[in-house]
Amino acid sequence: MKADIHPDYQETTISCACGTTYHTRSTKRDIKVGICAACHPFFTGEQKFVDTAGRIEKFSRRYAGAQSRKKSA
Repeated sequence: MKADIHPDYQETTISCACGTTYHTRSTKRDIKVGICAACHPFFTGEQKFVDTAGRIEKFSRRYAGAQSRKKSA
């Protein structure tokens, strides 16, 4: 490795808004994040699924006329 070209790599603490802390190494010290794996809905299983059936039906109705014109041409 070349001398004096690499940033200072030090131990740091990553703190989440939920209170969870992670100890790791980084070029920054004391990183604060708003959401982490301990409180993110995807990882906790509390994810809410949006009803996409209404969106799909709306899309189908909107472009049904375009499909019929394309087939007849």
